[in-house]
Amino acid sequence: MPPATLTAFPCPRNPGNVHDFYSEAEEWWADTSAGDGKYTQRLNTVNPDAFAAHSAALLNFSMLVSGLIAAFVLTGERRYASHAATHLRAWFVDPAQRMTPALPYAQLVPGTSVARFEGVIETVDLAEVAQATSFLARSEVLDDGEMSAVYAWFTAYLDWLTSARVALLARDQKNHHGSSWLLQAAAFARLAPVSSKSDGHLLVELRHQFRSTTIRAQITADGSFPHELTTPTPYRNSLFNLDMLAGICDLLSTRFESVWEYELQDGPGMRTAVARHFPFIQNRGSWPYRADASHFSALPVRQPSLLLAGRAYSRPEYVELWKTLNPDPTDPVIQRCFPIRQPLLWVRRAQAL
Repeated sequence: MPPATLTAFPCPRNPGNVHDFYSEAEEWWADTSAGDGKYTQRLNTVNPDAFAAHSAALLNFSMLVSGLIAAFVLTGERRYASHAATHLRAWFVDPAQRMTPALPYAQLVPGTSVARFEGVIETVDLAEVAQATSFLARSEVLDDGEMSAVYAWFTAYLDWLTSARVALLARDQKNHHGSSWLLQAAAFARLAPVSSKSDGHLLVELRHQFRSTTIRAQITADGSFPHELTTPTPYRNSLFNLDMLAGICDLLSTRFESVWEYELQDGPGMRTAVARHFPFIQNRGSWPYRADASHFSALPVRQPSLLLAGRAYSRPEYVELWKTLNPDPTDPVIQRCFPIRQPLLWVRRAQAL
């Protein structure tokens, strides 16, 4: 497939330009009774007219690049890496096509330009793109200038994530929005040592944030995520959050320090969270809370948290369950909550850098 970046999907309501990511909050509908172009919110609804073409394009890009680079790592065939490089050039290097490394116009209320923290989750799929990109460092499918430009894009976006007010609001959420920020920041910061931003201090700060803030804010003593249970889709959001937290633990751990082992004095930590959710993944019918408002029966899929936690805690039953689940969901709603699709790129990470 050829690249299709944001510039291929212009929207007249985008307050930015064709390079700026734009999407609309799906719960907002045009108020036809007023006839003044205003929008009103309808909770737990999906407006089919909400602009989502950029979301779909970014999702497709992330799946293509991670799949191609996983194929390259698995087979050693250069053609896979070369085609992945074609996509990376278009999205991050080519001035005519590249995406702006900032996200001020994601999940906007139509007709407004007020940034919303909910938009930061739109780029959660780029965490695996960053993982995948690290495997191309010595492949020579991108020349030195192009590779530097790709790293520079991620560095610029990391700067935006760690400085823009709306991004910091996302960071401070006590649910999957906060986890999305942390997963992205960790993935992009891991690319920093091979870019112009050679600063490992951010990774240290992110480890401290996970230990001192994320665990306490998100995980109860029994391992559940209370801020996900009050949403219309508590099962989906809980599994989504568990997967992102597992990715965060994997990214932030080193040979000398395992983030998987962080726990509060009163008990909860990632080990407790995975153990709590394991039986609910094994048997969706055992879920003790209300069912999701939609797509409940489409879950679980091959949750990466099972594989990563199974390796971290030497729990073969987690990995055995992971093997039995659907690895390739086709429902776009479920795909958006499945941020780690190519586990090879995560378990083989150390050899790539």
